[in-house]
Amino acid sequence: MTDPIDRTDLRARFWEKTPLNKMTPKEWEALCDGCGKCCMNKLEDEDTGEVALTRVACRLFDDSSCHCAQYPIRHQFIPECITLSPDNMEENLYWMPETCAYKLLWKGEPLYNWHPLISGDPNAVHTAGVSMQDRTVPEFEIDEDDWEDHVIEEPLG
Repeated sequence: MTDPIDRTDLRARFWEKTPLNKMTPKEWEALCDGCGKCCMNKLEDEDTGEVALTRVACRLFDDSSCHCAQYPIRHQFIPECITLSPDNMEENLYWMPETCAYKLLWKGEPLYNWHPLISGDPNAVHTAGVSMQDRTVPEFEIDEDDWEDHVIEEPLG
């Protein structure tokens, strides 16, 4: 499978030297590991604020590629889809997956060896078993009251 994220002509190991708020838009996008976890619906406990990841995928999620089928125009279909940026990281960290490169770098932690920027292989995230590839159910097939039946442990792998 080819990488839908353009990782060509990037500064060498830019993520180790460049603060998130100083990255170019291309570098920012290249941080995405393609796991697809951010496209899963989550359940938040009203009392504790704890967030549970489900395998119930957004209706735009492509289960085989682990990418949004309409990424450039996703807000036309899903207005509440978050466009992650350094400016809104802090308020979004709580729901982001534990293996997410954005979250890891925000916390000062290194990327995993399977990350495409380290491994050079966009499929390494799938081979490592940490992606949602072939693990999801579409949200239009599952009643929202039944989402709790589809909670998964994070991190995968």
